[in-house]
Amino acid sequence: MEKRTAIVIGAGIVGLATARALALKGFSVKIIERNDKAVGASIRNFGMLWPIGQPDGELYERALQTKSIWKTICDKAGIWYDEVGSLHVAQEQDELNVLGEVYEHFKNDRQVNMLNQIEVIKVCPVANTKNIIGGLYCKEEMIINPVQAIEAIPAYFEEKYDIDFIWGKCVSFVSDNEVYVGTNESHEADLVFICSGTDFETLYPEAFKSFQFTKCKLQMLRTIAQPNNWKMGAALCGGLSLIHYKSFAVAGALKDLKLRYQNEMSEYLDWGIHVMACQNNIGQITIGDSHEYANTHTAFINEKINKLIIDYLSKIANFPSLKIGEVWSGQYSKLTNADTEIFYSPAPGVYIINGLGGAGMTLSFGLAEELIATI
Repeated sequence: MEKRTAIVIGAGIVGLATARALALKGFSVKIIERNDKAVGASIRNFGMLWPIGQPDGELYERALQTKSIWKTICDKAGIWYDEVGSLHVAQEQDELNVLGEVYEHFKNDRQVNMLNQIEVIKVCPVANTKNIIGGLYCKEEMIINPVQAIEAIPAYFEEKYDIDFIWGKCVSFVSDNEVYVGTNESHEADLVFICSGTDFETLYPEAFKSFQFTKCKLQMLRTIAQPNNWKMGAALCGGLSLIHYKSFAVAGALKDLKLRYQNEMSEYLDWGIHVMACQNNIGQITIGDSHEYANTHTAFINEKINKLIIDYLSKIANFPSLKIGEVWSGQYSKLTNADTEIFYSPAPGVYIINGLGGAGMTLSFGLAEELIATI
């Protein structure tokens, strides 16, 4: 019996996850990517797999499933990962109050612990206990190197599954299950999946226009490799992260914390800054990030944003070296109506998967399995 066929447009994490889920369902899959390799949001991030940021229920379970799939892929493909966990630290009592409420809510279902100053250093030696009064540690978070992982997965998928990659070709339009590349090349398939991230304008622009989409621009930095093979331990987050992730909304004390931030740190809120840091396999510290929302963004890096991030990080962490080796910006698509993704068919046999809102690394593999199971 001849296999059913599918084409996936986009080789970022959503496209890769969709192709894998299709292959597991018995499809023969082609991935078409306009660049010679993935260069978008899938490599311009921390590499954090972040269940702690997902609220209870479907999204949290999806994050755990995605992490499990990541571990299997990494183990089979020889891709580095590190289950260091996450540490959210408090500098003030109101931050500690929020963390305490979060702990009480999560303690029966998640691997969380409240830590005092001394215990904080044990899981994250970089923590600056001159300013930190305690923290919430979770064992569930995992770090990958996104640049290396996203580059390595295609070769593994080609070997493991019936997935072929077509690199460096831009899809111009889709019609009747036929995907047109340029003016004289086309590929036909039973199903077509558009996983194009922030590239709303190329394919089905009217369909995208009907959804409440915006584009989030972020700024991030990365240090040079830390000296003497020094390790930072758990991924580190400051108090600003508590007002960023939906999972922390379970804390009633969050309202007062937000009010203090508005009064004392309005500039950070204006730029959507919350400060996090983690270490990759070559010793570099990835630091970020900011969040600006618009349909069109400037191409330029705002050095003031980077300074705000570094200034805040210096209050909660003592790194052997904060010499910056790389600075970049990225963009991801986000839905403004609180939806966590879209799965939409603009034409028979054609599906759009988009709008994961910066949680692609944490949710894509689990989400793709769920969506493909419905077809």
